[in-house]
Amino acid sequence: MSPKKDTQKSAKSTTATSKKFKGFTDEERAAMKEYVQEMKASAQRGPRAEKADGESALLAKIAEMQEPDRAMAKRLHAIIKTSAPALSPRTWYGMPAYAKDGEVVCFFQPAQKFKTRYATLGFSDAANLDEGAMWPVAFALKALTAAEEARISMLVKKAVSED
Repeated sequence: MSPKKDTQKSAKSTTATSKKFKGFTDEERAAMKEYVQEMKASAQRGPRAEKADGESALLAKIAEMQEPDRAMAKRLHAIIKTSAPALSPRTWYGMPAYAKDGEVVCFFQPAQKFKTRYATLGFSDAANLDEGAMWPVAFALKALTAAEEARISMLVKKAVSED
C-alpha cells in the first residue's frame, strides 16, 4: 500500500470511531422495560380480561403524569373512547395507547416521557390514515382546544375505518 492510501485509511477510521453509539437514554431504557412488563402481563391474563385490565393500566399511567400532560391525556382518553369505542385501551411502552384486534392504532406520548417540549399523538401503521403516497402519523400537542379535539376525533374515526 502506498503512503497516501495509508493516510486516507487512517482518516476514515478516525472519523468512524469518533461517531460511536452512545446508547439509549435513561427514558428510552425505562420505556423498553415497561414494554417488557406489559407483554408479560398481557400473556398472563386472558383475552376477556384484556380490555378492563388495559384501561386500568392506562388510567394508572395517566394518574402518574404531571400537568399539563395529565389533563391532556384524560381529555384524549375521553375523545378516543367516544370516537372509536371498538378500540381497547392499554399501555404501550408505558404510554396510553389504543388497540384494535391487539394491534396499537394510536398512542399518546406525554412531553415529560422523553423530556420534549410538546406531547405527541401518534398513529401506527395499523391506522387507516393513508392519503396518497404521504401522510402525517404524529401530531405535536401543546394544548387541546375545541378545534384540536374535533380534528383528533375525525382522525381516530378515520384510523379505525374499514375503507
